[in-house]
Amino acid sequence: MDKKKDCTIPKCGNPLDLTGQRVVVGAKQLKKAVAAGRATSVFLAKNADPAILGPIESLCSQHNIQITWIGSMSELGQACGIEVGAAAAAVVS
Repeated sequence: MDKKKDCTIPKCGNPLDLTGQRVVVGAKQLKKAVAAGRATSVFLAKNADPAILGPIESLCSQHNIQITWIGSMSELGQACGIEVGAAAAAVVS
């Protein structure tokens, strides 16, 4: 199974909306959720710092969690219902 896929939802006019789900935002919280086995979906911003995203990609690969790439940090922040950009977010159980 391919662990990387591009999110094409924003391109078709339906922006990603994670506000109705339990979400953790930010690299540190996301890493904790993945390591604890609570993350079900991971979203990463394409324009975020690779030094931040690299360890997250590796951790997701180890735990077989699929990554969905979002166009920008501002798009991901909006999808999470926050007023600032986000490099990483995860839906948790």
